[in-house]
Amino acid sequence: MKITSVVGARPQFIKAAIVSPQLANLGIDDRILHTGQHYDRQMSDAFFDELGIPEPTWSLDVGSGPHGAQTGTMLTKIEEVLLDDQPDAMVVYGDTNSTTAGALAAAKLHIPVVHIEAGLRSFNRAMPEEVNRIVTDHISDLLLAPTQTAVDHLATEGITGDMVELVGDVMYDLALKAANDLDAGPLLSEIGVTEGDFVLATVHRAENTDDPTRLAAVINGLAGVTETMPVVLPVHPRTKPLLEASEAASALTLIEPVGYPDMVKLERSCALVATDSGGVQKEAFFHGKPCVTLRDETEWVELVELGWNTITPPTDAAAVRDAIVSNIGTTGQDGKPYGAGDAGERIAAAISHRYT
Repeated sequence: MKITSVVGARPQFIKAAIVSPQLANLGIDDRILHTGQHYDRQMSDAFFDELGIPEPTWSLDVGSGPHGAQTGTMLTKIEEVLLDDQPDAMVVYGDTNSTTAGALAAAKLHIPVVHIEAGLRSFNRAMPEEVNRIVTDHISDLLLAPTQTAVDHLATEGITGDMVELVGDVMYDLALKAANDLDAGPLLSEIGVTEGDFVLATVHRAENTDDPTRLAAVINGLAGVTETMPVVLPVHPRTKPLLEASEAASALTLIEPVGYPDMVKLERSCALVATDSGGVQKEAFFHGKPCVTLRDETEWVELVELGWNTITPPTDAAAVRDAIVSNIGTTGQDGKPYGAGDAGERIAAAISHRYT
């Protein structure tokens, strides 16, 4: 059996690092197509090196751009690959433009689409990711959900039966794999912080970076936190020029984007995570850290229900600061909403069972 797996952004590289080896173990020829949606070396190629992901068979080098132009370019180039290669199925991950472009290209050519991380919903269609999720789920043939909540969302939309399977979250698989292999000491010394005495922040989502009022609330709020403890912020390419223009950002410890192993080191060593990333919310939970999510909602409602995640819309700097400071040192309830750490095996088995 031959499949094409589409990746293009950090969370997809991480998931492919777990799924691709499991597919290979079952004798499935998994060929990776990298759209180039994340074109920065630290946001893309480094993840392939660090996580041991096989080199892409195809690299499209699409790069950034408006959503329509980027998705359209991907769609055209992916279709060309599929027409030439004729895989038995297409695997797509998550909710990026790469996800939707891959799913659309395959569906139009009557190639079965497997959606890993299906069924997530924020119920905020102003988010491009939400549109991508809905479109991809409704044209997929096999929907592999990370949580029971995701399965329930699909059922509400009429997607049920043997095309849906609860498999767990592959990011939890990787977190368990990485947990005992990392020494954070040298990295923390290089940054100038100490174990358990800093806040780790990430900001990249368009709803925050493209809105001057929200971005100012985030930056000024984080700057206020530095009166309690340092704030380390790996700077996403989208955010870098905006931070350079902000006087308040000088209070933050700004570092270059980091690869997955170093990100895990920072997550395991910090006192709290403040983020607008979906994946980083879960990573904080995997490493036992409280999280403040700088958004109006989250797809990962299980973390809110368990008390590990606090949703804080970044409309006011004082609210951002207070939410972060008040949650330092807190913990939530025990729970395993993301499976038993065997999602990669379950995904590979589901694909093999359906298409071989």
